[in-house]
Amino acid sequence: MSAAGVALMLGGAGILISAGPAQAAEVSYKTECIPPSISGLPPVQGTTKVLITAPAEAKVGDEVEIVWKTVQAASKNPDVLDLGQDTVKPTGVLTVGGAAGGTVAMEGPRKNPPIPKNSPMVLPDMKGKLRLEKAGEITLTPGNYTINVSKPLSTDTKCAPKETVPVGATIKVTAGGGGTTTSGGTTSSSGTTTSGGTTTGGTTTSGGTTTGGSSNSTGGSGSGGSGGGQTAFPGKEVAVGFSCQAPGPAAITSKVTIDAKKNGGSYDLTVKTAKGVMDSPAPLPAGALKASMGIKVGGADSGTVNVTGPPNPAALKMGDPVNLPDMKGTYKPGATGKATLSPGTLTIKVTLGDSQMEIPCQVKGAVQASLELDTSKQAGGTNGGGSNPSGGGSGTPSGGSDGGNLAETGAEDDGALRALALVAGTVILLGGAVFTFTPWARLRR
Repeated sequence: MSAAGVALMLGGAGILISAGPAQAAEVSYKTECIPPSISGLPPVQGTTKVLITAPAEAKVGDEVEIVWKTVQAASKNPDVLDLGQDTVKPTGVLTVGGAAGGTVAMEGPRKNPPIPKNSPMVLPDMKGKLRLEKAGEITLTPGNYTINVSKPLSTDTKCAPKETVPVGATIKVTAGGGGTTTSGGTTSSSGTTTSGGTTTGGTTTSGGTTTGGSSNSTGGSGSGGSGGGQTAFPGKEVAVGFSCQAPGPAAITSKVTIDAKKNGGSYDLTVKTAKGVMDSPAPLPAGALKASMGIKVGGADSGTVNVTGPPNPAALKMGDPVNLPDMKGTYKPGATGKATLSPGTLTIKVTLGDSQMEIPCQVKGAVQASLELDTSKQAGGTNGGGSNPSGGGSGTPSGGSDGGNLAETGAEDDGALRALALVAGTVILLGGAVFTFTPWARLRR
């Protein structure tokens, strides 16, 4: 690589002057990269190769430009998705050592050629500026860097050294005094580092509305079709643990309450969860995340009632707590007697344009019933015609199937469909933000 002269900007006057010959030195270091949480993938180990270019000599008071060229990223673009042109943006941190300390924030443009699957990552050069205020030898050492991929979902992969990194460049600073500081917002001799990466903005969701009602597990309206008696049946709050499939959160713990309101021979259900049941897996626009749940019917009746909530009303930043709005559906009894309603599978659906991912979260362990109702059998009820889909869930009535097995059969079919959606969604949402190899066998699982 030729040692071209690096322009120096003198103070704020905008006068370009010649500096000492530029130097470039390639260094390599073992690196651990943390994929986005939405990917569900483990950290990946690799080797990063960096070429640091800076002027060999400068004077106190000069502001020098430093260039970070990523010769080799920690891994190739996984065999998952082709990355489009100008979708990748790197940021990083250089450590200043020697005669002075501090850090330099490095940033590259969102500019890259198309990057096919299973091919080397091509990252644009990052640049930063350092104002020199102390004489002596100044060392520049590359360190942490972050890769942001903007499409189809803005995601960050954060990479950090796993060994001592060699010095990438040295600047001989003559004359003057004072401490070395960085321009562009990073700190001086304290050594505070500026993290890179960009994310889309957003605000935390406002959460679902809740209805009143005391904790009461028992209904008591008697016959389902009668016009008098009690019409509102508040459920009791029960604790539920959910185990989610990747790339969803590993586990969710929430309090769940099922309330019912009599509507003719049926019951309108409202299901409430605790606030902050999970963290947003990525920056999401308003309307991108939606939850549904399969309410298990037991006791004298059987089957599943699907309840669905509205999408998130406001945009979410990555890591924001997610408050699921109330989920609603209709329960039509399929048997006469005391029927119980308990929380079942929670499904998180993420939709971005034409791309969609469904993450099923299965109930862990035994769960108490939140509500018990005195019911009267209705034509087409859960026990006589399968799961009631009126809440907008994915289950559908099974027609002439045996009533005692409908809930189990529907769950198996639904699980298969969601598994397929998970694979397709994972391929789309991972983008190229993950520096790791993702075997297709893993995606199939």
